[in-house]
Amino acid sequence: MAGSWATLGVDLHLEPTGTGAGTGVRRGLTDAIREAVRGGRLTPGTRLPSSRSLAADLGIARNTVADAYADLVAEGWLTARQGSGTSVAERPVPRPSAGPTRHPRSPFPPVHDLIPGSPDLSFFPRAAWLRASRRALTAAPNDALGYSDPRGRVELRTALADYLARARGVHTHPDRIVISSGFVHALMLLGGVLHARGLSSLAVESYGLDAHWRLLERAGLRTVPLGLDELGTRTEELTGGGGELADVRAVLLTPAHQFPIGKSLHPDRRAAVVDWARRGDGLILEDDYDGEFRYDRQAVGALQGLDPDRVVYVGTASKSLAPGLRLGWLVLPPSLVGEVVAAKGRIDWSCGVFDQLTLAEFIDSGAYDRQVRAARLRYRRRRDGLVAALAAKAPQVHATGIAAGLHAVLQLPPGTEESVVREAARRRLAVHGLDLYRHPDSTAGRTDALVVGYGTPPDHAWAGALEELCATVAPAAGS
Repeated sequence: MAGSWATLGVDLHLEPTGTGAGTGVRRGLTDAIREAVRGGRLTPGTRLPSSRSLAADLGIARNTVADAYADLVAEGWLTARQGSGTSVAERPVPRPSAGPTRHPRSPFPPVHDLIPGSPDLSFFPRAAWLRASRRALTAAPNDALGYSDPRGRVELRTALADYLARARGVHTHPDRIVISSGFVHALMLLGGVLHARGLSSLAVESYGLDAHWRLLERAGLRTVPLGLDELGTRTEELTGGGGELADVRAVLLTPAHQFPIGKSLHPDRRAAVVDWARRGDGLILEDDYDGEFRYDRQAVGALQGLDPDRVVYVGTASKSLAPGLRLGWLVLPPSLVGEVVAAKGRIDWSCGVFDQLTLAEFIDSGAYDRQVRAARLRYRRRRDGLVAALAAKAPQVHATGIAAGLHAVLQLPPGTEESVVREAARRRLAVHGLDLYRHPDSTAGRTDALVVGYGTPPDHAWAGALEELCATVAPAAGS
C-alpha cells in the first residue's frame, strides 16, 4: 500500500549513528528504514520517495540516500525496478508485540533540549569552584587521601548541617548525615534497608520518575501510587485507604514542589502524613530536589523539620550546581543511621573525597549561597519569559506549577499531547509529555500536558528553544 512521504515521515525515526555527515548518516538512515519495515510501519508494497526527494526533505546528500536504498535492496528489505522506483519488498515481516512508543525521537539529535532534570550546565561556577578546590586541597589532612568514613567527610557533613538548617529548616547533626553519589544512590541505599526491615511495599506519588519506581522494585518493594488533586498528593489515602495501602509503612514524597506537577503539599496534608508516620511506626522519604528555587514567595520549608525522627530528608547538588558532581546527602533519623552506613560500607560506593572537601569549602565561604541566589534570579527570568511568550503566541496554553523549580507544566487541549510531542520531535525539540511520568498503576484520569525544563538550555539557545516551543504548541491550542 503506497503512502505519501509526508504521512510516512511522522513515524519514520531517523538517527545517524556517527558524528560525520557521511557513513554515520547513511547507517542511521539504513537502520531507521529497516526498523520501520521490521516493525510494520512501512508495509510491503509501500513506495518510497525518490532519493532526490528524500535527500531534500532530510537535508542530506542524495548519494547518501541512494546508497542506503542500495544497501537495503541488497539485504532484501526493499526492491528497486527501473521506472517503478523503490518499494518495500513483499515478504513476511514479524511484528514485535510492544506498547505505544513513549519516547518519540526526532529525525536527528535535537537542536533544543527542554527535558526537565538538569540546570543550565554553562552556569556552573568554574572559577569559584576552582578557588574552593585549591583552598580545600591545601587544607586537607593527609588522612583525607585514605579510606574514609562511609558517612562521608566530616567537613562536608558539618557544612551541610548548618546550611540545611538555615536554608531549608532541616533539624539535624553532622553524625546523622550520610553523603551519597546523588539521589539514585540514596534511594538505592534506602530501598535495601527498608526491604531488609521486612517492608514489601512503599507508597509513591501518582506522577514521578519511573527510574525511581523501578529501582525500588528491584530492591523488592512494590510501589503503590497515591492520588493527586489541587492540594497536592492525597496523603490521607495512607490512613483511609485499604487494599494495597493497608500495610504500607513508608512513602516517597516531593512535598515542596511535586515532580512533575509542581504543586506544594498542603499544610494540612503535611501535618497528616507526619501524624500517620508517628502513629503507625511509618517513615517518610522526602525528595527535596529543587527546594532552593522558589520565586514568588517564601520557600516552603522541608517536611523533615516537623519530625526529624520520622522523615528521611534527601537533597543533592544536581540542580544548584551540576548533576555530574554526583554529590547528594541523606539526613537520617537516629534509628536508621547505622543501617544506612552499614549498607553503604558493604557496597563501597565511595564519593570523591576532593569533591566533598571542595563543596564543604564552597558552602563555608558563602560561594554556594551566592551561586543559588544568582541561579534563582536567572531561572525566574526564564520562567517569566516562558509565561510571557505563551501569552503572546499561544494564549490558550497555560503554564502551571511555576512557583518554584526549573520546569513548568503546559496544559494542552484534551487528546493533543501525543501529536504535540510528535510535532516537537519533528522540529528537533526535545520535550516530554506528562503521561511519561504517570505511574502505571495510577487510576487518576489522564491530563494532556507537556513538562518543559526551562532551566536546561544554555543562555545562547534559550530564545530559539522558546520560539520553537511556542510554534509547536500554538497549532494544538488553536491560536
